[in-house]
Amino acid sequence: MNIILLTKFRGRPCRVQIDHPFQLSLLSVVLFMFMGVAGFIGYKTGISVKNDNQITVIYDQLTQQREDIGEARLNTQAELDALVRRSGQLQAHVIRLNALGQKVMKLAKMDPEEFDFGNPPAIGGPVEEESATKTKINFNGVIDEMFTILDDREQQLTVLENVLMTTHMAEEASPEGRPIKRGWISSFFGMRTNPFSGKHEMHKGMDFAGKMGSKVYAVAGGVVTWSGPRYGYGNLVEISHGNGYVTRYGHNASNIVIVGEAVKKGQIVSLMGSTGRSTGPHVHFEVLKKGKRVDPLKFVQARN
Repeated sequence: MNIILLTKFRGRPCRVQIDHPFQLSLLSVVLFMFMGVAGFIGYKTGISVKNDNQITVIYDQLTQQREDIGEARLNTQAELDALVRRSGQLQAHVIRLNALGQKVMKLAKMDPEEFDFGNPPAIGGPVEEESATKTKINFNGVIDEMFTILDDREQQLTVLENVLMTTHMAEEASPEGRPIKRGWISSFFGMRTNPFSGKHEMHKGMDFAGKMGSKVYAVAGGVVTWSGPRYGYGNLVEISHGNGYVTRYGHNASNIVIVGEAVKKGQIVSLMGSTGRSTGPHVHFEVLKKGKRVDPLKFVQARN
């Protein structure tokens, strides 16, 4: 085997002759080692490129995971903020419901120790094994269910409050009792001798005699429709109670309430006097039903 080498040495080619078996074996070994080194370098280069690609993929995955975690954190914070807002709404709803319950309890005259709206209700019971193993809770579903229950309870309490208020107002609007605390009945409803003319005439009210300046009380809740002088009555207070009832308090020394004022049962409306056609300090008390004056005696005796 002849190998010709072209070199720049002295400008002439160099020829190497390989014909000995040892030389051939050595050349084979050198070629094999060269091919091995070249293959190893190629393999390492391929592995390096592959590793670089894997690192790039892993880096991209980590970047995406960071973004997913950030988005999940924002979503979680938004859900927590929404849950806090709904919890605040629920707390306000409960406070309003407790206030309504207290009002209804007072109107219904319930035992405050039996219906204590200031403390949570007494509840309890064993936990089932199956339910005890469940740890995942749908908070939004629980809150929605509580809102539904509270809305239903509030509607029921509102209806009950309206019924009790109607009953309470009906009781307040119904005249009963005496217009004075101390004193005596000096004249009843019906026919009597007129102290001024001496004639037998109809007396359309009841007279309660007492001490000058004594307090005169409203026998029912209502609105003042007259407060001032009126012919024959002197200083008169007239109160409309609804349901067709009106009461009058005449001959007052002075009136305490004014027209348009809302008064409650038992409230002071005037001071006893002797103004108008009167022979002494007393209050002329009248009860009108649908514009017609009726005997006040049954209303006066309602609390006796």
